[in-house]
Amino acid sequence: MMYKCLIVDDDLTIAENTAEYFNIFDISTAFVTGYDEAVSFLEKNEVSLVLLDINLGDRSGFELCKKIRLEFEMPILFISARKSDDDILTALNIGGDDYISKPFSMNILLAKVKAVLKRYEKAVSMAQGAGGACEQDRTDMEGADSESYGRIRISDNIYLDTQAYKLVKNGVETELKVREYNMLLYILNNRGRVVTKDELLKGAWEDEFIGEGTLPVHARRIRMKLEEDPDDPKILKTIWGIGYIIE
Repeated sequence: MMYKCLIVDDDLTIAENTAEYFNIFDISTAFVTGYDEAVSFLEKNEVSLVLLDINLGDRSGFELCKKIRLEFEMPILFISARKSDDDILTALNIGGDDYISKPFSMNILLAKVKAVLKRYEKAVSMAQGAGGACEQDRTDMEGADSESYGRIRISDNIYLDTQAYKLVKNGVETELKVREYNMLLYILNNRGRVVTKDELLKGAWEDEFIGEGTLPVHARRIRMKLEEDPDDPKILKTIWGIGYIIE
């Protein structure tokens, strides 16, 4: 079966109530309360987004997130009562897309989930629609104006493929997550000037509920795929306290 959302939370009341609330608003949602249940559910069903608690009884949501990321690319939003910076950074660094602190407002959580789902499903749709033409496009692009074929040149031998949502470096394609793609594309479209953190949150991600502390994590992920040395970036540069620039 296909579900928009899977809630993984060992608190049965929270999981059940949240799923019921989402279903009222036509976000088809299921819930499980443990690690093994979640793994089994994902093997049998198609899910567009996972809401994941850190504490899962004798197992960890961090552990589950890493396992999910071995096979799936859907957004993972952590929901937890734990609020330390270490927990937040760990969640984002292992593949989480956002971190939401408990207690949360149900209507704000719903708005966030709807926004993330909209962007994710649009990205999947565009990538699938472009798939049939990508191989021919790559052939035709040799020696041609790449930008006219859906590629934005970043530097020598590095391009952003806006049809396949991939980074192409020295002929090798690398998948970009939705937030990474939107962030990189927005900065590229404003090349030569500093793009502020607030501008990225509102302009690139269209998400007023996320904190700016997640930006460095996503910038780091992009640099891991983009730069020769992510610790000494030559392309995507940080202007400390302000934002990012690609010159």
